[in-house]
Amino acid sequence: MITVTSLCACFVIALVITPLTKQFAIKIGATDHPNHRKIHKRAMARSGGLAIFFAFFIGLFIAQPEDSSIIPIIIGAIIMTLTGFVDDLFQISARWKLFGQVAAALAVIAGGVHLEFINLPFDIQWQLGWLSLPLTLLWIIGVTNAINFIDGLDGLAAGLSSIILISITTVAVMNANTFVTVIGVLLLGSTLGFLVYNFNPAKLFMGDTGSLFLGFMISVIALLGFKNITIFSLLVPIILLAVPISDTFFAIIRRIVNQRPLSSADHSHLHHCLLRLGYSHKQTVLLIYAWCAFFGISAIVLTISTIWVTAFVTISFALLIELGAERLGLIHQEYKPFTKFLHRLQAPNLKKGSEHTNRRG
Repeated sequence: MITVTSLCACFVIALVITPLTKQFAIKIGATDHPNHRKIHKRAMARSGGLAIFFAFFIGLFIAQPEDSSIIPIIIGAIIMTLTGFVDDLFQISARWKLFGQVAAALAVIAGGVHLEFINLPFDIQWQLGWLSLPLTLLWIIGVTNAINFIDGLDGLAAGLSSIILISITTVAVMNANTFVTVIGVLLLGSTLGFLVYNFNPAKLFMGDTGSLFLGFMISVIALLGFKNITIFSLLVPIILLAVPISDTFFAIIRRIVNQRPLSSADHSHLHHCLLRLGYSHKQTVLLIYAWCAFFGISAIVLTISTIWVTAFVTISFALLIELGAERLGLIHQEYKPFTKFLHRLQAPNLKKGSEHTNRRG
């Protein structure tokens, strides 16, 4: 009952606060102007993510979840949100953004939120030791930027975050993890309230203020919610976050292949490729929602699956993602190693079929 009340409260609070954050963003000059890289055609208020941030913290005061990690998470969330807000206002360099992200990640790590071990098949537990710090840091910064990078269309980052939060909360309920359940519900209510104004056609953007905050919180509660899963504990959140993680991964590969800086922007992200295929703005967003929901459901199922099912599903997903990336041109149009490999496998069969047809003729 407390959880349902908190969700509704955060939703209503975000619904009320979001128009106020729009006015505030316009007043202080936190606006996003159209250019050759942007999809939108008019100036838009950004920093709308402040509504998500404040709604969540008001909900936190209402629910008052108890856990030793709550203070470090609050400190890290504030640092990350301030980093995003300053970037929305002044367009700081990638170096300073990374500095803020590292500071936020170190705040939660210092507070005891880190990856101590990874559960492996056959009841094997890999104690990370000194690897704990760099892996946790990499996870938090990686997931945070994955959500940040995919924020390219109206409602995309907010909708994907909502679907991911539903999946994380579901697993937390299944594992009787009260703290992650409450945090997930508070974030979900706050994000859905904002999404009412952010879905196409958007009235404002969440900006880095919102995308960095949501990415950071998702990365942290994923660590807390999935560490006790018995089979491949780190694999489940990776599959859950497959859409934003794969989009970021291929963006990095694309920039390395094309010899461009990793921080440079381009028009080859997942949503750009779908738009080029002829899908409308809204259709593209809904299609990516569907993919994210599919991976979310799969991740939930994997938490109760056997090792062989997990291995089969993981390999299948990896191949499907690679094939999809090649078809969409996420790296570049000529990069199709897996597709060419499949064609080579089919070639002998096609040749045999042709020879058989000729003999019959």
